[in-house]
Amino acid sequence: MRIPGTGSGASQDAPVRLSPNIVVLGVVSLLMGMSSAMIYGLLPVFLVTVLGASMTSVGVIEGLAEATNSLTKIFSGVTSDWIGRRKPLVLLGYGLSAVNKLLFPLAGAASAVLLARVVDRIGKGIRDAPRDALLTDVTPSKIRGAGFGLRLALYTIGAVAGPLIAIGLMRLSGDDFRLVFWVAAIPGFASVAVLYFGVKEPPWRQVPHERHFPIRRTDLTRLALPFWWAVSVAAILSLARFSPAFIVLKTHDVGIDSAYVPIMLVLMYLVYSAAAYPFGVLADRFDRRLQLGIGSVLLVAADLVLAGADNLWLTALGAALWGLQMGVTQGLLSAAVADAAPEHLRGTAFGIYDLAIGIATFFASAGAGVLWTVGGPTLTFSVGAAVAAATVLLLVLRPMPVAARTSR
Repeated sequence: MRIPGTGSGASQDAPVRLSPNIVVLGVVSLLMGMSSAMIYGLLPVFLVTVLGASMTSVGVIEGLAEATNSLTKIFSGVTSDWIGRRKPLVLLGYGLSAVNKLLFPLAGAASAVLLARVVDRIGKGIRDAPRDALLTDVTPSKIRGAGFGLRLALYTIGAVAGPLIAIGLMRLSGDDFRLVFWVAAIPGFASVAVLYFGVKEPPWRQVPHERHFPIRRTDLTRLALPFWWAVSVAAILSLARFSPAFIVLKTHDVGIDSAYVPIMLVLMYLVYSAAAYPFGVLADRFDRRLQLGIGSVLLVAADLVLAGADNLWLTALGAALWGLQMGVTQGLLSAAVADAAPEHLRGTAFGIYDLAIGIATFFASAGAGVLWTVGGPTLTFSVGAAVAAATVLLLVLRPMPVAARTSR
């Protein structure tokens, strides 16, 4: 596929535009995000109040799910580089997640929810790194922040709509969790159809003859310092930003009825959606280290507010700040990884990036569950604030290396 302004014979002054593939990938993410948010906005409360799971169990389930997700991503990313194709793996991942959504309404124990969460995250792991590499393949470097920001903005629209639909169904059904889980499967399957018919992958990429599978040391040495810097910052942020399930549980802790607890995810993702695209555009034009610093300070503030919140309004403020820091940082970090990775290692780079985030999220979520059991939400979010402050310190002491951006 020719990218405007980068293809053969294109004028150097020709305007660069976002590929239609980005919009379609955003719609796919919107639909799957809606499906997942309908389930995950209620799942922590379902585990605790219906299945009788402990807070530690919730943390372990969330942590194991995210760790499995990230371990899968590195293999799918490497595989997409190895075969020179992205879409087949993206389609497989979304398809697996859609089918797996049918397990949640059938779960009768916490162990069954763990199985469903792990399989769902395997599907996400299969699709995410190749999807981000595909987005990089079709987006000129000058507007990569905007490209990732747009996809994230569309995804978060689904993440807002999902909990709202879940709230409506809970009220209409008399708090029937399982009915909501059944309905959630519909947009999941719709996302697979949109992906299959709507995304047009660029022609088969030429894979270098010396490519071997799996990852080799020489591959890792081709990933420059700016890449590893972005991975380090993202991992530390993930330690401070454990699973949003704990925001849901915090909402329930301050006395909100089970049917309405997803409202905090609505608020969080609404702010995230509004911030993702403009801050993605800003990342193409602004000092990225300063922008990451702003995001890290916002995360410190979010954790501190949630640590001390004892009512709906303070909890809402914390959730809004949490969503804002996501919008400020996530598109920027993805663009930084994309700029720092060689074309033939983009899938591998995103796989390593996601692996680091997943390992950090596992320890963060499992630790959050233990901290909650020992000292409640105050201790949990206070420790998160301390870790987020360490990110600010890293940004002050370690300047962001400059990546040489490629044209594709």
